[in-house]
Amino acid sequence: MTYIAKKKYSSILILASLVIATLLTALVSPLSFGACPKLPPPSGNTIIVDTVEEIWSAVNSAAQGDTILVADGTYNLGATGRYIWIKVNDITIRSQSGDRESVIFDDQYQGTEVITIAASNVTIADLTIKRARTHAVHVISSGSADTLYTLIYNVRIIDPGQQGIKINPANSTYFADDGEVACSVIELTQSGRTEVLDYNGSCYTGGVDGHRAKGWSVRDSRIEGFWCETGLSEHGVHFWTGSRDTVVERNRFIDNARAVGFGLSESGEGRTYSDNPCPNATGYVGHFGGIVRNNFIFASNPALFASESGADTGIALWQACNAKVYHNSLAFTGTPFSAIEYRFSNTQVDIMNNLTTHNIMQRNNAQANLAGNLQHQPLTVFADGISGDLHLSKTATSAIDMGINLSEGLCDDDIDGNPRPNGAARDIGADEIVSTVKKQNTTIPLMLLLE
Repeated sequence: MTYIAKKKYSSILILASLVIATLLTALVSPLSFGACPKLPPPSGNTIIVDTVEEIWSAVNSAAQGDTILVADGTYNLGATGRYIWIKVNDITIRSQSGDRESVIFDDQYQGTEVITIAASNVTIADLTIKRARTHAVHVISSGSADTLYTLIYNVRIIDPGQQGIKINPANSTYFADDGEVACSVIELTQSGRTEVLDYNGSCYTGGVDGHRAKGWSVRDSRIEGFWCETGLSEHGVHFWTGSRDTVVERNRFIDNARAVGFGLSESGEGRTYSDNPCPNATGYVGHFGGIVRNNFIFASNPALFASESGADTGIALWQACNAKVYHNSLAFTGTPFSAIEYRFSNTQVDIMNNLTTHNIMQRNNAQANLAGNLQHQPLTVFADGISGDLHLSKTATSAIDMGINLSEGLCDDDIDGNPRPNGAARDIGADEIVSTVKKQNTTIPLMLLLE
């Protein structure tokens, strides 16, 4: 699913972009040009707002196709009892300037949710949401229709009281499907971590959390800091209770107790599908299909490892039928419970070409096709494993050209958008060595586009 319109460039502009890319390799990976450009200018009716009351009024009177442009400033909707509830299709809310750091919805834990999306084809872009009392963004179906094609793009979410982005259905008939979270940052700081425990009485927080959701993509984003001193946080990205066909790719996960999860419990109530995508499964399935590929997963915070639950896992597949885990790099400076784990009898997964400092673990009769993985590797296999740059070291002979072949379309590039393979065979992990390009870890994709 592609939300960003493709633009045609003259040969001069293409050449200019390549020159700039070369000059800025110390700051930005080549990925930023292709995967995270600026959104095109708004079309149709635009409404410029610069007060809380104007934001609230514009959302509640919006017509299909409207774009609400928020002027630079900090806005606290919760202090006035206001929140954004979008119930009309084809609405966009974005900063007027395009600078996400200049438009801040700071709820100061005074409201509930900041933005609720209950309509299709809604875009939230180019802004920051801080200190939501519950969820920063909540995507839900209505009682009478699916909510489809949500786009959350170039958004920074800081210190949600519960989940950064929550996705769930209003009932068992209509669902919130086919959305995308891209080029964004979702983070929990120490002050936010304290607030989570004080408000919820538990570590009820996480980055992106989807229930019964089909066809979501989470890509090219940074998700950081989801853990607590006591209790176990939700994952950085978690889709479960019968979610399906989730794609998690080219993200940086930093210091999370659990980075990625497909499924969770052994039993429960979940969404089912008329085409029966897992005919050999018996009973409850937590997640159908989906792929986790080309992610960097890193943990080094001593306080995380010393917490009650510690670093639990990098990728967890629990009652996950037909999931695929390809070409991820996972590094821990302390000892996690597992780097990748697959669990419960309805789990049948492919785990291939992953590079990890720790273990891949089978639990409770789960089954996996394991091939091309490297476990228990030293941090020196990475360019800077201590600091979290999980690009391959040029001396990583155990990983370079050592991966197994995958069918076309499953994982044809790497975390930086470079094609695979680039050599005799695929490199193991999220990075594919490209000798002519100096690649550096960039934790936030930089928005660069020649207009």
